[in-house]
Amino acid sequence: MGDIQGFLKHQRELPARRPIDDRLGDWREVYLPIAEDTLKTQASRCMDCGIPFCNEGCPLGNLIPDWNDLVYRDHWQAAIERLHATNNFPEFTGRLCPAPCEAACVLGINQDPVTIKQVEVSIIDRAWDEGWVTPVLPSAQTGKRVAVVGSGPAGLAAAQQLTRAGHAVTVFERDDRIGGLLRYGIPQFKMEKHHLDRRLAQMEAEGTGFRAGVDVGVDLSVEQLRAEHEAIVLAGGATTARDLGIPGRELDGIHQAMEFLPWSNRAQEGDMEVAEVPISAEGRKVVIIGGGDTGADCLGTSHRHGASSVHQFEIMPRPGDERPAANPWPTWPMMFRTSSAHEEGGERVFSVNTRAFLGDDQGRVRALQAHEVEFVDGRFQEVEGSEFELETDLVLLAMGFVGPEQDGLLTEFGVELTDRGNVARDDDYATSQQDVWVCGDMGRGQSLIVWAIAEGRACAAAVDAHLMGASALPVPVTASARPLV
Repeated sequence: MGDIQGFLKHQRELPARRPIDDRLGDWREVYLPIAEDTLKTQASRCMDCGIPFCNEGCPLGNLIPDWNDLVYRDHWQAAIERLHATNNFPEFTGRLCPAPCEAACVLGINQDPVTIKQVEVSIIDRAWDEGWVTPVLPSAQTGKRVAVVGSGPAGLAAAQQLTRAGHAVTVFERDDRIGGLLRYGIPQFKMEKHHLDRRLAQMEAEGTGFRAGVDVGVDLSVEQLRAEHEAIVLAGGATTARDLGIPGRELDGIHQAMEFLPWSNRAQEGDMEVAEVPISAEGRKVVIIGGGDTGADCLGTSHRHGASSVHQFEIMPRPGDERPAANPWPTWPMMFRTSSAHEEGGERVFSVNTRAFLGDDQGRVRALQAHEVEFVDGRFQEVEGSEFELETDLVLLAMGFVGPEQDGLLTEFGVELTDRGNVARDDDYATSQQDVWVCGDMGRGQSLIVWAIAEGRACAAAVDAHLMGASALPVPVTASARPLV
């Protein structure tokens, strides 16, 4: 490493967030730029570890110590080459990944870990600014045609790898724009969409074709898709949201998060004004049920709409401020975290369960009934005498996703499903149907963006090997097609 004592001399430092009043007045990303000298200092904290556990903590197997050292030495172009060697889209992961690599950082055993995620996004942002990100063209065309169904991070990663291997790849997306949840699920304040658009332009220049507004199984039959392609990759994601089957669920004003979030992204695309979105939090008393990232996205979006109040419910108890003893390094630490959206306002309520929704005479939600819970012997138990009623006129359900939509596409393909409702596959990402593969959340279940990209890359290598007899495409060392247990 460039400075073997860097971790002894410097403390962890992250870029500042824009003032809350400023960022609530627009939809731009919340972080301010970080000075280059500060970034190089942060990169110098990377130690000369005997075993860099950060590599294993990252599903992509990113060569983290390599590009940390290169940034410290001011070798930025070499740094982006190392970063792109394992990650197709570091501008996405550098903004959206929760950074399991930092949880596995050896320095994190007894100090704050290296700012890996910040170094990563700084490398790719500079590479774009300097013009170092250019189309990577295949050396030859194979004549093989591959269809990728779904344009989220898994589908895009698989498509880019297969295009670079020389195959004729077409990505099909049922929405009107390419990008999947990157386009219509992730709020603009977490990732501005020009980062997505310029990557898609690179992919088009490489030869990847995109067909938006095509719902395979509806607008295009599975038989026709099979007839026109030698291989098909299913990368549609896990889009079936977990619901809350309690009294009053049928009332107006209760929506799934993904019924709420895309409208603001569409407004930022110019389809409408924010004030015209069909589901708005403006002036409303909002309750978000679910304490994860999707709930935080709803929180930040509600703030920008101008909600009068926001409560975010979580059934689990509040995590501690330090890593629990039963949750040792290098596992992901279950700790209390404050996102930019939480910093902006709202009330977080832990250990609470919603019992029923109450409606008014017009059939619209006006309040909810809830009670506190405690976790005893592996089960939630109601805390006696803790019942309460909270006024609300907009409820957003953000409790995660239970798997892919089974009607339509998957029924038409006839693929086997696992007990958890995901698409079954073997160790090479192949489904039960010949010449059909699956990667990302559709096969794995709801997971991280880094896992989606890792699986897209690994699946592409498997498809390439099937089509050509062997493949030179790299496979992430940590990627596995085995389902989660």
